[in-house]
Amino acid sequence: MTSRVILSVAGSDRPGLTQALADAVLEAGGNWLESHLSRLGGTYVGSVLVELDPERLPALESHIHAVDASGLRVTIVPAGDEPQPEGKPLWIELVGQDRRGIVREVTGVLTALGVNIEDFSTGTENSAWSGELLFRMNAVVIVPRGTTAEDVQSALEAISGEIMVDFTFSPPDN
Repeated sequence: MTSRVILSVAGSDRPGLTQALADAVLEAGGNWLESHLSRLGGTYVGSVLVELDPERLPALESHIHAVDASGLRVTIVPAGDEPQPEGKPLWIELVGQDRRGIVREVTGVLTALGVNIEDFSTGTENSAWSGELLFRMNAVVIVPRGTTAEDVQSALEAISGEIMVDFTFSPPDN
């Protein structure tokens, strides 16, 4: 029997942090299943899904404590059960001039439709033509039964003029 835990990490970015986490997981007998790690606001942040035998959890905690002592804060939490998402996946890309409230407006529309966000990333970049700051969002969502991808597209396009953004919709890459 195995269990799954999530390592939540944050700390000063420097070379070798991902390797230190990988070493700790391997030394504890764990298997690194999935991760989302990045530099955000000058800080190394992310999460790692690890599978291991429950009796090896104290060893993982010990090895992680050594990484934690080197300036990276690591929290270990049990992973939840993975219910199969009900509905169809949809990939959404948004690009537009950056302004306050874009994420709230888009997520409000998605919530009202009962759409679940599976993966969500955002960032800003300078426009190649004007040099103005652009906001970019990429999301994979699950559209519930009874709602179509066209319903989501229509609802988001209805607010696109208000928040001055363009959307692209497609099935996600598998």
